[in-house]
Amino acid sequence: MLHLSRRRFLALSTAALAGSRKTLAVEDELIVHPAKVLAEFERSRVLRAARHYLGEVPKTIVAVAAPNSAGGLHDYYSDADYFWPDPKNPNGPYINRDGESNPANFNAHRELMIRLSIQVAALAAAWTVTKKREFADHGTAHLRAWFITAATRMNPNLQYAQAVHGLSTGRSWGIIDTLHLAEVAQAATVLHRDGVLSANDWQGIHEWFGEYLSWLQTSEPGQKERDAKNNHGSCWIVQAAAFARLTGDTAVAQTCRQRLKSVEFPTQIAHDGSFPLELARTKPYGYALFNLDALGMAAQILSVPSDNLWTYRLPDGRELRACFDFMKPFVVDKAKWPYAHDVQYFDDLPVRQPSFLFAGFAYRDDGYLNLWRRLDPDPTVAEVIRNHPFRQPLLWI
Repeated sequence: MLHLSRRRFLALSTAALAGSRKTLAVEDELIVHPAKVLAEFERSRVLRAARHYLGEVPKTIVAVAAPNSAGGLHDYYSDADYFWPDPKNPNGPYINRDGESNPANFNAHRELMIRLSIQVAALAAAWTVTKKREFADHGTAHLRAWFITAATRMNPNLQYAQAVHGLSTGRSWGIIDTLHLAEVAQAATVLHRDGVLSANDWQGIHEWFGEYLSWLQTSEPGQKERDAKNNHGSCWIVQAAAFARLTGDTAVAQTCRQRLKSVEFPTQIAHDGSFPLELARTKPYGYALFNLDALGMAAQILSVPSDNLWTYRLPDGRELRACFDFMKPFVVDKAKWPYAHDVQYFDDLPVRQPSFLFAGFAYRDDGYLNLWRRLDPDPTVAEVIRNHPFRQPLLWI
């Protein structure tokens, strides 16, 4: 039998669905022992996936050559999502159709990176709940193939991501593609923490992420993406913070912490908790959820006892919690969404947004926790999977 506190976690609270806020007692077991309770809740889902992935061999970007790439076999490449042939000039440069993904674009490298993220995270999570080496060892095989083995590794840059036919061999916007490596980095960190990575494997993984983090900070595309005003800036911080955690770079973590407070929060959060830059897009609902997850994950990764980003307030009172309160009613009942519907995939959202789980922990709010619990944890629509890069909360507790 589950204890009462766990029942509260698993039950769909009427108060939560009504949109009210309910504060958990400090002694509540979910708050005091989140990893233990979450492991019990997630165990069957995690193991079902991880057992399947034991049969999947590692596969990196070198397995699929990108015919239009200006780079080499080991360079990641993707076409920009929202660019299409120009009907008025079919052989000329592609033109932008914001929010409308071109199905003819080259996505194989992105799909392989997403595959890596899904499988390694599930295998590492399975290790955490079972301590069976088969899961850790198979996850390590993927990490070794992508980041260490000379014949199969990916070069630590995104110089050729989201290229545009006739216009660019790669753009700063493409750096968002490696958001899927944030949970890969966390999976590697967990395996290293638990002593199941060899010294050589950890050194190779550490070096790769150190090089990529340096490229994110010093390259022209990296700096341009860092300075983006919308969800791209949020996702740059999440990546830099996750990779800094793996490499132990406290200076980068502190830079990210300060940037979140001095740039992202003031630029992106309105007084009502909305994200005006996302609401202005052709996919306002999806982008608002995506940005909420990015900012929530940034707070989860970067918060320290002396600087809690979950509770930080700007001088004019704006804060991250208001963003959750703004979006919560529209996650509970999407029919209440008062803005334009997304041009694509509106009917496939929301899914199990991890930021609501971590917000529930941070604010001791069972309304957020129960909302997270009732959402779909494993979407099957490719575009939704792409925008759902954090799938194994056990790795982040």
